Amino acid sequence: MHHFSKYLYSHLSRHFSTLSKLPHLTKIPSKYRTQAIKDARQALTDYLHSTRYVPFVYAENISKYSLYSLSSLISDIDYSSTGFTRNILKFLSYHPINEFEFFFESIGIDYKEVSGLLPANKFFFSEDERLLDAACALCGFGFPWNRIGKLYKEEVSIFRISSDELKAKLSRIKERGFSNTSVIGICLAFPYVLRGDGSLDGEICALVDDLKTVFVDFDLGSCVEANVDAWYEICRKMRLFYDLGCEKGKIGELMGRSKDLFLQYPQEVLIQKIEYFQRFAVRDKDIGLLILQSPEILDFDLETPVISVMGILKNFGLSTEERNSIAQEYPYVMGRNKMANLPNVMRALSLHEWFFNKIKDGNHQLLAKSAISHPNEDVNEDFRDGLEKIKSSRTPVHTMKKLAFMHSIGFGENSLTLKVLTDSHGTSIELQERFNILLGAGIEFSKACKMLKVRAKVLNQKPDILEQKINFLCHEMGLSLDYLHIFPAFLCFNLENRIKPRYRFHKWLTEKGWCTRNYSIASIVATSEKNFVARMHGIHPDAVKEWYEKYSCSKPDENS
Repeated sequence: MHHFSKYLYSHLSRHFSTLSKLPHLTKIPSKYRTQAIKDARQALTDYLHSTRYVPFVYAENISKYSLYSLSSLISDIDYSSTGFTRNILKFLSYHPINEFEFFFESIGIDYKEVSGLLPANKFFFSEDERLLDAACALCGFGFPWNRIGKLYKEEVSIFRISSDELKAKLSRIKERGFSNTSVIGICLAFPYVLRGDGSLDGEICALVDDLKTVFVDFDLGSCVEANVDAWYEICRKMRLFYDLGCEKGKIGELMGRSKDLFLQYPQEVLIQKIEYFQRFAVRDKDIGLLILQSPEILDFDLETPVISVMGILKNFGLSTEERNSIAQEYPYVMGRNKMANLPNVMRALSLHEWFFNKIKDGNHQLLAKSAISHPNEDVNEDFRDGLEKIKSSRTPVHTMKKLAFMHSIGFGENSLTLKVLTDSHGTSIELQERFNILLGAGIEFSKACKMLKVRAKVLNQKPDILEQKINFLCHEMGLSLDYLHIFPAFLCFNLENRIKPRYRFHKWLTEKGWCTRNYSIASIVATSEKNFVARMHGIHPDAVKEWYEKYSCSKPDENS
């Protein structure tokens, strides 16, 4: 079955399954609804063509593809199995419709979005002829009527130029060696090529040059089925690379040499691989160039294989001395992990850019050879014993999901990971949300992981609480995020009852001249209440009274 036939079948199936669900047709018996819609379409076509002077073929398209607007129209009209069309025409003669509502739905825009697009105080095409004229010009060129909405949503300026300018633009693209069908596929994938007047210049010219190189010079066009869907599908895949930042006018030959990539792999596979390499936190443009230069990477299984961190570092060229140094600094990353987690493993080691550059510079084949080759390779016995205890615990599923989260951020199969796991409370989803707060605040990935290794309880707090503490540290205290790498426990103390009052009190002591010693934030925050009060008394006899009266959230005991 051809692509278009599949599309048509899918559309009709959705259409007929929708009829019984339309809320506006409740007054029409279900067995008559299909006929009622058919009669309504005929009546609306006659009305638009005969009364509103819309060319018949476009009136028919508007009626055919505006199911929800149509159902709303007929919801209050008396139904009769013999004269329903007549009743609709009579109703329309006294109650003109908002033609733009039907138009927008018919060109493929979701009915829920239509109301937000309607022009103010305009109901008839005659009040703004450019919309219909542009749609008619596009349809006349061969664009499927119910796909034109994609152009409108992405590049509304197309509908503000004259139909003659639009036709000229389409002709100039076609003159570069394309058929009508291929031009339509290109425009649906890259609506901005129809922007402006009829000329091809700047980035539009550069893009069209690339597409000509691929489709004409490298003859990819002869491999594409002669229908709009097939061309649109190929062009959508190409757009992925431009959206990644690959320069227009510079990658036509590269895409041409890798043309099989666009024929053999579904868009979903491309997106999955792009998202995988994006997790290395490198430039999107470099990811696009990597895939175009080494399309065989799309065949690699980058999800299920088990890897040894030390083994993969060895495979990619690090010496024994370098590997031992890394293992000493990042012991919680060592051991086994899944290939799916490799990007974050490298980020946890702060080696992500080095590793990606290794792949980009021709070592990508090593990825396919990085899975462990022996079942006992790099097995950590302490981790294996701990894993067995988890499986026999009261909440194995919950704990295993938390462990999967730990692995996903780069923690390997080792005893340190199990310790962090024990000290971390919450679901895997909650832990991920809290970890994302640290990253979103600007803390480097590797430093965030080190913080958890030192103080796992950092993740035992709600996201908004973490945000408030980080904001207070950076804005009121004037410290950089690097301080959290020195004193991660800062995030574990109560903000309102501990951090704020103690910091503000010390600031007051300093400004008053009572305290001349520069105490560290850790000393101010982490000191016990008893020792803190004793220190205040040593600084100045009246300091303790000031503390309890104006700053402390607790009352003094007898000893104080």
